[in-house]
Amino acid sequence: MRGLFAREMSVGDAVAWGATALDESDIRCTNSRADAMLLLRHVMHLSAAQLQVEWERQLTMEQTQRYNALLRRRQLGEPLQYILGAQEFFGLPFRVTPAVLIPRPETEHLVEAAIARLRDTERPHILDVGTGSGAIAVALAHNLPTAHLTAVDISAQALEIAAHNAQQNGVADRIRFMESDLLAAVGTERFHAIVCNPPYIATGERKNLPVEVRDHEPEQALFAGKSGLEVIRRLVAAAPAALEPGGWLLMEIGYNQRDAVAALLRGWSAVEFVADLQGIPRVAIGQRPE
Repeated sequence: MRGLFAREMSVGDAVAWGATALDESDIRCTNSRADAMLLLRHVMHLSAAQLQVEWERQLTMEQTQRYNALLRRRQLGEPLQYILGAQEFFGLPFRVTPAVLIPRPETEHLVEAAIARLRDTERPHILDVGTGSGAIAVALAHNLPTAHLTAVDISAQALEIAAHNAQQNGVADRIRFMESDLLAAVGTERFHAIVCNPPYIATGERKNLPVEVRDHEPEQALFAGKSGLEVIRRLVAAAPAALEPGGWLLMEIGYNQRDAVAALLRGWSAVEFVADLQGIPRVAIGQRPE
């Protein structure tokens, strides 16, 4: 692993050095230069445009030391989002920490599918199961102005992050947060839709995951037993009792789980799978029969 620098450098030199350091590390960094620039912008509190203007500016020793520290964390595989404490999802800013799964673009397909099915429902009541950072719940509340949501998670730490994100995005008054193992805390309530990005990775796949995911994101948000279907199976079984007649169940699923999930949804109406941009079935949808 490339050693980091100890002397003062210009912004341009620091970006080049940082990119090379990341390229020579063991992580799968798809764009090391972009990562280096984001870390340096974070240290110097500069926008992308400001960084270009300041290209010849010399870093102070304090800035150099802070940049070194962030680069080292990235070299060791810590996700950039955790280092920066932020991630964008559905055009909205979210705070993220190692207590929550990092929101991913694939999950936006789930949000889009839910919006399409609920936009004509007056005051839709939605349950977000395993809310994590609150990304799905917040995005739905932001795009469905009359919706009211209940967001549950088994992790109290995750719920604190989610509540912060709801407040930051101006929708806290329409989201109720509850600590719960799946639907346990909602009792006999009924919802127009249940949305969920469940853990769906089989435990045996752990060794195949990138170090950023395997060693840094919360295990309980990733893994679901030997098959990867244990949480999905429980949710499909419990969901009908918590849905209004005609209500929707929408779940993100793993890349090879379409057929298994279709079998679990046998007996549901309007079963459909939405593919991501790579053509992989990513969202499973079923409607409770009337």
